[in-house]
Parts: sequence; structure tokens; C-alpha cells
Amino acid sequence: MKMVVMRALAVAGAAASIATGLPALAQQPAAGRSATLPPYRVNPGDELEIYVWGEERLQRSVRVLPDGTFSFPLVGRVNAVGKLPADLEAAISKGLASQFRDQVPQVTVSIRTPAGFQVSVIGKVRAPGSLTPGRYLNVLDAIFLAGGPTDFANTNDVLILRKQGSGLAPTRVRLSDLIKGNPSSRDLAGLPELQSGDTVVVP
Repeated sequence: MKMVVMRALAVAGAAASIATGLPALAQQPAAGRSATLPPYRVNPGDELEIYVWGEERLQRSVRVLPDGTFSFPLVGRVNAVGKLPADLEAAISKGLASQFRDQVPQVTVSIRTPAGFQVSVIGKVRAPGSLTPGRYLNVLDAIFLAGGPTDFANTNDVLILRKQGSGLAPTRVRLSDLIKGNPSSRDLAGLPELQSGDTVVVP
């Protein structure tokens, strides 16, 4: 009973330190992490806002279908998955070129809701399931958004499964020292950032 209580206190203490940014490696301040984060690329399920300036009939919201495409008037089907908003602006402008005598009006594409960015956390966490965080996560962020590890979780053998072609690419991560507040030099170098579709397994 004493060991269970001590374990619970350790987990609670780790969660509190992460929430306050200590030690500064699980959740670095947004300004510190943004410099190294990749630009967001469109995922199936994302909601996009599209404006063709001066053309009210061509201003609308669209949701990217599971096959990674969406349809737009006068353009037809647009392949969106894995692309930047600027790529979609160029594709729509090209598709509209035949509809205008002069230059195509400026096209602006923004991501209204990044609902397609999802990761899953399963195994010995308190609230396993899918997460739609609306921001980039590292592996420790995801585990604590899923309620944190349970009392008997093995956080020294956490597995990240990433889709790669038709298969899965595994990456193993040791988190015990970090959760206990004793990060290694490897921990201080940074935790793996998750990609949409990743699954975190806590044994």
C-alpha cells in the first residue's frame, strides 16, 4: 500500500512539473519550441477556409475527405493531404486561370480546424484513446493528456508506432528518469515529436 501511495505521489509531482514547464524538456514554452517545429501540413479531416478575393461565390469552408481531397467550384477535386496552405493556394489559382481574362484574384487558404491531426495513446494510461490536440505534441505530452501512466506502467519501454507505407515503424522511448525528475542528457536533447496517425503504447 505504501509503494502505491509513493508511486501516485511521484506521478502527481511529475505532472505538476510538466504543467509548469519543469524540467524544461517535456513541454517547453511555445516560443522556444516553435523555431524547431515543422510547418503544418494538411491531414484528412481538417477544415479549410478558402477565400478568392472579390469573388464571394468562391469563398467557403471545406473539409478534407478521408482520401485526402476536397472539391472546389470551377476547379474540381484538389489533392490536399500532406500539402501546405500555400501549395493549395497555387493549385486553386492554377485551376481558376481559365475562368478569368486577366490575373486570377488572390487566393487565400487557411486551416480553420486541424481536426485531422490525431494521435492515439493505448496501454497502461488512465484515459486511453484518440487525441485531437490542435497542436504538436511530444510523446510525454500525449501520455499526460491521456491521464498519465498507471501505477504499474513500464515507462522505460514506451513504444511509438508510425505509419510508413503499408507498415508500421516502431520507436522505443525511455521516460522513467524524466518522470521522476532526473532527466538524462538524452532527455535534455529533446523528446520525439509525434506525427498525425502515431500510436503511443505504454506497456
